[in-house]
Amino acid sequence: MSLPPAPPTVLVEMIFPDQANHYGTLFGGHALALMARAAFVAACRRAAGSVVMARSERVDFPTPIRVGEMLELRAEILREGRSSMTVAVRGIAQPIGPGAPRAALEGQFVMVAVDADGRPRPLSSAI
Repeated sequence: MSLPPAPPTVLVEMIFPDQANHYGTLFGGHALALMARAAFVAACRRAAGSVVMARSERVDFPTPIRVGEMLELRAEILREGRSSMTVAVRGIAQPIGPGAPRAALEGQFVMVAVDADGRPRPLSSAI
């Protein structure tokens, strides 16, 4: 039995100087960690339990995210398998004050539902 599509998981992060590189923009490694966190939360909700990341797929950074901007991360389940799921994460940067929001991050993560021993378990056992 498959569950109906869940609404996107949304996380919002303010970008501070300790998250930036020497250009004053979000450091790529930190951006990946934020994206992985959003994918993790979406996958845990769907699995109703623990998940681990099996793979990160192509990640694009079309525009820099500056210190002082807000970053909205939206994670959605794209595909479900027996124990795995693919989660798309998109990031929208928004200046504080005037300025249009813009696409800033995009990537996919494969997450696997696991049991208490860390072994894959069927997603159907979450319901």
